[in-house]
Amino acid sequence: MNPAERPAPGPAPDPASGPVPSPAPNPAPGHAPSPAPRPVLDRADDRLLPVLLLCVQAVVWPGAALVRGTVPAASALLVAVLVAGSVTAALALRRARPVTTLVLVAAACALGAGPLPTGATAVLGTAGVALTLFTVATERDTFTTVLCVVALALWQLLQSISLHGLSDREGLDLVLTALLYATACGAGLRVRRTRRVRRTAARLLRRAEAERHRLPAAERRRMERELHDVSAHHLTAVVVTAGAALGLRERRPELADEALRFAVGTGREVTRALGAVRAPAPSREDLPSPEERLRELVAGFRRLDQPVDCEIGPLPDGAVADAAYGIVREALTNVARHAPGAHTKVLCRYGDTRTDVVVTSAAPPSGTVAHGAGLGGGRGQGFLRSRAREAGGTLTSGPTAEGGWEVRAVLPGRSAGTAEQPVPRSYRVAQLTAATGLVLQPLLPVLVIRAEDAPSGAGVSVGMLFALLAAAQVVALLWLRRAPRTAQVVLSGLALLWPAAMAEGDYTGPVVLPPALSLLATGAALAAQAARAAAGTGRAVPRNLLVLAGVGVVVHAAAVVTAVLERGTAVPVWAVVAGATAGVCAALCGALWGGALRGRRERAARGARDERLAVWTGEAVRDAWAERRRIAAGLETTVLARTADMVAEAEAGRLDATAERAREALAAMRALLDTVRDGATEPDLRPQPTLQALDLLAHQCRATGRDVEIRLTDRVPQRLPTAVDLTAYHAAETVLAAGGDEPAVLELDADGDILTLTATGVPRAARPAVRELLAARAAALGGTLDTGRPDTIGLRLPLAPALDVLGVPVVLDAQDDGDGDEEGDEARNGDGKRERERER
Repeated sequence: MNPAERPAPGPAPDPASGPVPSPAPNPAPGHAPSPAPRPVLDRADDRLLPVLLLCVQAVVWPGAALVRGTVPAASALLVAVLVAGSVTAALALRRARPVTTLVLVAAACALGAGPLPTGATAVLGTAGVALTLFTVATERDTFTTVLCVVALALWQLLQSISLHGLSDREGLDLVLTALLYATACGAGLRVRRTRRVRRTAARLLRRAEAERHRLPAAERRRMERELHDVSAHHLTAVVVTAGAALGLRERRPELADEALRFAVGTGREVTRALGAVRAPAPSREDLPSPEERLRELVAGFRRLDQPVDCEIGPLPDGAVADAAYGIVREALTNVARHAPGAHTKVLCRYGDTRTDVVVTSAAPPSGTVAHGAGLGGGRGQGFLRSRAREAGGTLTSGPTAEGGWEVRAVLPGRSAGTAEQPVPRSYRVAQLTAATGLVLQPLLPVLVIRAEDAPSGAGVSVGMLFALLAAAQVVALLWLRRAPRTAQVVLSGLALLWPAAMAEGDYTGPVVLPPALSLLATGAALAAQAARAAAGTGRAVPRNLLVLAGVGVVVHAAAVVTAVLERGTAVPVWAVVAGATAGVCAALCGALWGGALRGRRERAARGARDERLAVWTGEAVRDAWAERRRIAAGLETTVLARTADMVAEAEAGRLDATAERAREALAAMRALLDTVRDGATEPDLRPQPTLQALDLLAHQCRATGRDVEIRLTDRVPQRLPTAVDLTAYHAAETVLAAGGDEPAVLELDADGDILTLTATGVPRAARPAVRELLAARAAALGGTLDTGRPDTIGLRLPLAPALDVLGVPVVLDAQDDGDGDEEGDEARNGDGKRERERER
């Protein structure tokens, strides 16, 4: 049954059954889309890591106890086997059910911590939980990840309070546990972001490859449509008018003069129209936009007495717009076929990450007869799903609570990211409710069973001080992107407070551990800044980062030395200073090196993607340009020449010859249309695109997700020197090929004998490699390049360039338009042969 179909006779679909699922299962609310089937090696890794953790846990306990000669009790071994077996089995399923696995692992380790000795669940309770949190962060959304880590931390804190009460313990273990959880979640979020970026890049490349093959066909269809309009309206009107005047020549001789004047005016209009077909203006107004096509589709169904409301936003040309149009057309057709007269609403909204296409119809009016209910072939639903799937999205359809039908498609958006289903608010409320219940569970014994007050210590514990310092470092790291220098200064200041906290709280643990926690935050900040700098410029570590790293070495070395000397040591002071400085310097240098390496890898991957995208865009434009030139060649040699002869005969007053030339032009147009419909042939040499191909370049960029607008002023000559025409186009192509997702505007203007090309919204075009290429292109014609304004590139080319070829200055012919066919351009002006002879 097609989507939007309702069975006419027979029972209605069960609303409780929900929408009809698509072939690819949709992700659960709050979940990431289901990944593709993973190889066997990855599935083996799911079991390998839990087994490895189990072996390490066995070495820690009871292995260490057995080495010391202590044999654990049989009951303890039984409990340990039960806990370890449950945790290992749960961890093996962590990718499929990460949140459930987290709850099971935490609960099992908490239950086993009571009867078992210290260390019996240390590895599984720390590394196992961290591994599960990492999986939650990689497989689920950010909200679920943050909720899980916060709920787990609060649950463990309240569990400790319910068992031991508020004590004045050092609390460093809580800080380390929180740091472990934060590190696991941060690493998982980083992996998920990297995967999303790679999927987005791969999807963008697939879209570009699809559009590369689509653009020549779209150009052929455009020219075929416009040629058909010219033949169907203009030339046919001339043939009919001239024939009527000839038939009524004896009775109404005045019709001959009217037919001749009509032939002259129509012939010139045909020449202008065909000239626009050959070289359309590079603007968006040439063809109906996708939203205009959708509105025309809705208007057509309204003319069929089908009440349709629509809310349609701007859409880009390309696969997404084609899929949206096909989905809306199929859904409205099914509504008209199975529920005539039902009120229907069409929603089409294009966003940064997703495009929503929703067609919702109400129940048909009572007494309405569905005359087209039996006309469907039963394949509409599959077609709809395939359209959405080919565009990179998903589609669901099903009955509504009011007795209507709804078709909902989620397609990729502007950034070509994953089209994810929205998470219902009720699902978030359920998540929060479940997390709150789990967090408050440890307090139930305190509220119900324990009546005495738990003892509380006096003063501030060192654990509290460490927790506050760690929280301050986390806040500073969160401000790193917006205010990097301020964040580094704050981190350096906090590093000097760790020794003071150790002294204030009478810390007796490892003396190097608290300063190492501070050093870890500074190293993470330096690595992030180095990665960002390397990804942006590709150069070595900037000087300001080296200065910040030097300050960090001094500050952290001073903190380590202060902590060691306050604790007391037999090592000489100079050795402590040298060791602390060397260790801190090695750590921060390693952070800078690792961050720069990661940034260079990201830059290389982005460069490879942009290069492939630029190559496919160039091939698409060249193929479409070759198709345009192939059809234009037929226009120039046949239709335009015969149209010019028709105008000449009409101006000479020969009605018989005018009618004959009009029939010849119409026959030539129809023959050309047959050639166009047969498709393109592969040329041996494709012509180089010129500025007349800018509309194709902008169309291809918009189809692959980047908004590009071309503005051409009236002062730009219609015919440019070949070198200027080619150079200006290649400069525009180079600027857009530099990459970026920002909306770009290319404006062409002429000031006297200077052609100016101004590109705005192209920050990556200011990179040295792109600047050097543009400057070389401009210098070859005696032009200049301007990069003074941010995100803007300006190119100035003389319209009469002089090239020095083998020491002889050559001035290029300004009449040559660079397309390699002068006769076609002259035929467009009406009488090419005589003008050519006069020029010679």
